[in-house]
Amino acid sequence: MSIDFKAAKQELLKLREEYETRIDKIEDHIQNPQDDLNEHWEDQAIAYRQNDMRKNLMVEARQSLIYVENALNRIETGHYGECEVCGEAIEAQRLQALPYATLCMEHAE
Repeated sequence: MSIDFKAAKQELLKLREEYETRIDKIEDHIQNPQDDLNEHWEDQAIAYRQNDMRKNLMVEARQSLIYVENALNRIETGHYGECEVCGEAIEAQRLQALPYATLCMEHAE
């Protein structure tokens, strides 16, 4: 089964937009908190914990954005869908589930 590069690129562009939007929203919320810290220690602890969670989500979104950008570059250079270890084609169902996959099923395990 051959790869539909046009459809893969469209899916990756959609993912890129989704991750960029997510990052922008998280950054905005961190820089402009919606709730002021209260005088109660418990409320402050909860706010700090939520801020840490947001930062972790932002790191994850940025990493995913890098994966998407790399996949788009592989499409442009003609290496999309090739396993980085063995050079064989990555299974179509794997690319459908994870459009920025760089390893075939065998090497992903």
